[in-house]
Amino acid sequence: MTQASLKGKYEYRRRLPHYQKDDRALFVTFCCGCLDPLPEAARDIVLRHCLHDQGTKAVIHAVVVMPDHVHLLLTPLRDLDGNLFSLVEILQGIKGASAHSLNRLMGRSGPVWEEESFDHVLRSEESLREKLEYIRQNPVRRGLVKKPEDYRWLWVG
Repeated sequence: MTQASLKGKYEYRRRLPHYQKDDRALFVTFCCGCLDPLPEAARDIVLRHCLHDQGTKAVIHAVVVMPDHVHLLLTPLRDLDGNLFSLVEILQGIKGASAHSLNRLMGRSGPVWEEESFDHVLRSEESLREKLEYIRQNPVRRGLVKKPEDYRWLWVG
């Protein structure tokens, strides 16, 4: 399916459908495929890669890099021809580049992330605020910090 044909449609990859609608925010979760939690230096790298295309391929509203997964809240942008960047393209960039950097950091090779990611198209501004707060509170719910602002791997635009 081409980018031009994404308008109002969806794209299948692996077992789950990945929906994308024009100019709508998406809540995305992808998980680490390894058994060990990501060390602090690795989480720094993942956060940097999540923010790399901020303003070019997507507007990143929020990111949290947890020890075993990542939550992203983003709105895909359009390329110079007016086509939306696909969620698949955005995530392949983030997951591929970060996996390469993490493998170099940890002196290993192979997959870092599970192939499947989970995404949800947001339907309203209220839903955007709810997901933003969900991302902010994730480290608090997991007992990693007492306040969201204390979590080093949380970024809110």
